[in-house]
Amino acid sequence: MNKKLIIVVVALLAVAGLGYKFVLAKPADAEKPKVDGVVYVLPKEFLVNLADGRYAKFMAALVLEEEPHAADGHASPPEGYGTMAEEAVVRDVITDVVSSVKGDVLANAESRETVKKAVKKALTKKTDLHVHDVLFPDVTVQ
Repeated sequence: MNKKLIIVVVALLAVAGLGYKFVLAKPADAEKPKVDGVVYVLPKEFLVNLADGRYAKFMAALVLEEEPHAADGHASPPEGYGTMAEEAVVRDVITDVVSSVKGDVLANAESRETVKKAVKKALTKKTDLHVHDVLFPDVTVQ
């Protein structure tokens, strides 16, 4: 009789544990994505003169809230340019901000972050894009 009682108690505890796990327990929090938004890579690279007479060649990308809208109209963009409606304005802003810094600033990863923040601030001011972040995936300073 004792063995049967022990088996019944263990079985009830196992069923109760499984019931809690699958029915009553909170579901695990979904892992938050590391990149919040859509990454739009500007297809044409930049080549700019820097404030100290050096030059930089780099690629730029934007982390946007949503996929950028294509330009209205039927004309296709020039070769090497993307279809984002405000791409010319974006390229102008990036060129203006980056060309105002010295090569050492752009070559250093920590100080490059201040340039990215300045680009983001200028894009927020001069475009209708909701920019979460600015990326420079490739940078060469000569």
